[in-house]
Amino acid sequence: MFIIGERINGMYKDVRKAIESKDKEVIQNLAKLQVEAGAQALDVNVGPASSQPAEAIKWLIEVIQEEVDVPLALDSTKPEVIKEGLKLVKNKAIINSTSADKERLDILIPLAKEYKASLIALTMDKKGIPRDSSQRCELAAQIVTTFLEAGLSIEDLYLDPIILPVNVAQPQAKEVLSSLREFKLLYSPPPKTIIGLSNVSQGTKNRSLINRTFLVMACACGLDSAILDPLDKELKSVLITAELLLNKIIYCDSYLDACK
Repeated sequence: MFIIGERINGMYKDVRKAIESKDKEVIQNLAKLQVEAGAQALDVNVGPASSQPAEAIKWLIEVIQEEVDVPLALDSTKPEVIKEGLKLVKNKAIINSTSADKERLDILIPLAKEYKASLIALTMDKKGIPRDSSQRCELAAQIVTTFLEAGLSIEDLYLDPIILPVNVAQPQAKEVLSSLREFKLLYSPPPKTIIGLSNVSQGTKNRSLINRTFLVMACACGLDSAILDPLDKELKSVLITAELLLNKIIYCDSYLDACK
């Protein structure tokens, strides 16, 4: 499982305060802790923390790269913010994210190509998030076709079926799991799949339990990557155990310690 740490996001109060006050120590500590906990990349999202998101994301990137040497996923709805960030990223970047809308693809696919970045693509369009897996697959097929026609490698594409909070859209969890399986049939070799895990438990009481349970179910459906909180120790243990049972790691009595 390719883990992208979710904690450097302006939606979190500590991160928002750090961005507003330019407190690099808070950001660098979060970056270091997430990498030490097993994150192989870090999501970087200014969120609502700044009225000048392009300047804020550049500051975040510089501060993070002073402390850790891992790929960064530049998370913004504004292509101009992502472009400014791409200019500074040292390792292979991940653009997070595009939708299936042609207008978005026509902007972000060329950016991915220019900066040799991977791209996370959400299976949604102007009509919103599809209600079932078949509609998600239609959008996914459009994305894959456009991506490949641009001369990019399928290895650099992550398809996100978009998980919604279970307390407001309970049937969607099952549809997302079906989508994860079906996306693998779109092309050979198959595109990678990814979810923003914490969305499934947004606004619920038992957030960690819901996250853990859904992650295991998604792993069994072929999930390749997740944006999650690597500092949640129970979540990490469940993920390692799921990969053990899926025969992705070799068993030993101390497998949890060996894989952390």
